[in-house]
Amino acid sequence: MKAHLSRTLRSVQRSILAGIITVGPLFVTYMIFSFLLDELAKAGLPAVQLLATLFPDGWFRSSWIRYPLIQPTLAILLTLVVLWVVGRVTSLVIGRQAFGLFESILERLPFVAKVYTSVRQLLDTMMAKKDASQRVVLVDFPIVGQKSIGFLTRTMTDAGSGRPLASVLIPNAINPTSAFLQILPMELVIETDLTMEQAMSMVMTGGAVGPETIQYSKAASGAKLS
Repeated sequence: MKAHLSRTLRSVQRSILAGIITVGPLFVTYMIFSFLLDELAKAGLPAVQLLATLFPDGWFRSSWIRYPLIQPTLAILLTLVVLWVVGRVTSLVIGRQAFGLFESILERLPFVAKVYTSVRQLLDTMMAKKDASQRVVLVDFPIVGQKSIGFLTRTMTDAGSGRPLASVLIPNAINPTSAFLQILPMELVIETDLTMEQAMSMVMTGGAVGPETIQYSKAASGAKLS
């Protein structure tokens, strides 16, 4: 009786684990997109409410009562349109000049300047091309012999010895919104041939999604980082 119960429990555990493995990626994807869509809807909601105020007896008011999803859907679409317009405008010469003036104003605000500049530099680094200063690297973290994926964000020089140093951002697996910033000698950094997309896929999935091969040894990459 006990043996049969034990086998049943093990079977139930395996089935639950298989269900978690199957549903887990879908749930994480749903949570990420749900968060993004919720934020887009919040950003566009004031504009939708303004339209409803301008046309109180029009299609907006009657449609919201019959179809509750229309309001957040319109808010998301309006936000995406605004983002597209901002992107198009800033790609023009006049738009870049206006945006540069806006940034210069932000940089004069004591607390806002620190936050905005840091976030802007991080986004610029994450969106950098492969041939730019940002590279996907491996470093010994948290202990020697255990490699972690990191993003080489910039290089520096030790003021005392003149030794080249690397600033490496190491994101946490599954939750890359938090990370560790490590400053270490350049010779301890191993440059990989991973793209940003491949590296972020590995981080987001805990290594389940990734390339078949990776530049792991130091010998082949030492010349690149010197």
